[in-house]
Amino acid sequence: MTTSPYERLRAEAEEGRVEEVIVGVPDLQGRLQGSRLSVPYFLDEAAEQGFSACVYLLASDVEMSTGPGYAIDAWRSGFGDFVLRPDPATVRTLPWDPGTALVLADAVWPGGEAVPVAPRQVLRTQLDRLSERGLTAFAGTELEFLVFRESYRHAWDRRYQGLETATSYNVDYSLQGLTGMEPVVRRIRREMVRAGLTMETARGECHAGQYEIVFRYDEAMATCDNHVVFKNGAKQIAAQECAALTFMPKYDEGEGNSCHIHLSLRGTDGSAVLADPSAEDGMSDLMRHFVAGQLACLSDFALLMAPNINSYKRLQPGAFAPTGITWGRDNRTCPVRVVGSGHSLRIEHRVPGGDANPYLAVAAAVAAGLYGIENSLPLPAPHTANALADPSVPRLPGTLTDALRRWETSEIAAKVFGEQVVGHYAQAARTELAAFETAVTDWERVRGFERL
Repeated sequence: MTTSPYERLRAEAEEGRVEEVIVGVPDLQGRLQGSRLSVPYFLDEAAEQGFSACVYLLASDVEMSTGPGYAIDAWRSGFGDFVLRPDPATVRTLPWDPGTALVLADAVWPGGEAVPVAPRQVLRTQLDRLSERGLTAFAGTELEFLVFRESYRHAWDRRYQGLETATSYNVDYSLQGLTGMEPVVRRIRREMVRAGLTMETARGECHAGQYEIVFRYDEAMATCDNHVVFKNGAKQIAAQECAALTFMPKYDEGEGNSCHIHLSLRGTDGSAVLADPSAEDGMSDLMRHFVAGQLACLSDFALLMAPNINSYKRLQPGAFAPTGITWGRDNRTCPVRVVGSGHSLRIEHRVPGGDANPYLAVAAAVAAGLYGIENSLPLPAPHTANALADPSVPRLPGTLTDALRRWETSEIAAKVFGEQVVGHYAQAARTELAAFETAVTDWERVRGFERL
């Protein structure tokens, strides 16, 4: 007999292995927000009825500041509640938080309607559109991060300046020189596996102190759920080791942290719908339209892939991150790289950085692909040279301001995501820009303190 996740949770509680349950909802930044519940309260009430939380959790910036302009106006509504409805498929215990289980939740209004701007719901809407066509999306996300020897508190006290990376030089693919980061990354690797993620590869990366762990692909929603659990848990493990790590796209002038998204489609019967062995390039017409849709929507949907000011510091010439709009077969200089064959034929979307909200980034890629399929868009020839060095390649938005303008005025975005979603995430971008425009940076002090 198959036991349900909640039955297993009750058994673990009775055995004394689980004492609390965290109910968490991914916010606009892809962070987990929520509360700790006692096991009896969760199982007897919250698991079925849901758990109330303030609506501003899905209408705030990094600093947890809210205001008018969002689709959810917490100020006007008196900071009321929506309901967090736990998803039993996401229950897991947390090795880095002994005695604790985590369950992710969907945000719904008290009447039971889904909150349309919630990141999980934004993705689910696009996956439902795929399902109507008999298609299922599989995804994998490749996150890079920098490891530092200092604790988060020490880094905060130093305003994140003069920090010591866990390695001293480029350790890309290196099997030596990783001693400084191994205590942290070893725990992350092992405890993520114990938390239910399936690790495939792990290695050092280009920037000093940089590391990448790749987990096996899964259905798109499950991959995004694993992604937010990984980011949340990795930071907690680093803190326990008196170290710090960052996923920010561009920490300094060195190589940035990416979040390459691998995405493929299959029929609901498991068929490899993107592949055509009889075609010279092995790609079906569906695949060609799917890739063409990515190119057509790259600029309009850039805001969902690169949501912050810092995102665009990575997407600059010379940073080995995409700057143009093109595609290539196994060409890492293109924003859309086609790799694999048969069931593994897929796109690698190379625009998102480590700050991307995975639900929104995957939703954008799915929506773009559907746009190409629905309109039978033709696919141009692949780029076979270095796209980063080709001035003829059309440019991606170069700043958050550019991306916001494209997003707000996009007829495609309004059609496939809805005006409420477009307006909500436009406000998130405007809030980010306004915060930066009032800040005085270290660059300004160095440039102007004495010499201006």
